[in-house]
Amino acid sequence: MTKLSQPSLADIRKWPATISIPQAAQALGCSKSYLHEAIKRGESPVKTIPFGSRRVVITADLVRLLSGEDREAS
Repeated sequence: MTKLSQPSLADIRKWPATISIPQAAQALGCSKSYLHEAIKRGESPVKTIPFGSRRVVITADLVRLLSGEDREAS
């Protein structure tokens, strides 16, 4: 299996409004199974929303987390 390189923050800022959990895990430097489990426990470091039969990560929240910006209350 080839390890994918971790994207830069500049790359992530260019991504679509929502991304898959595996893509978000790559950006966070964790496994997709770890992120899936964190989401199931309600402990995800990024906001997710349902999209059909799956969940997607909100890219803007991922950018906020990786850039160290404060998370807005919602």
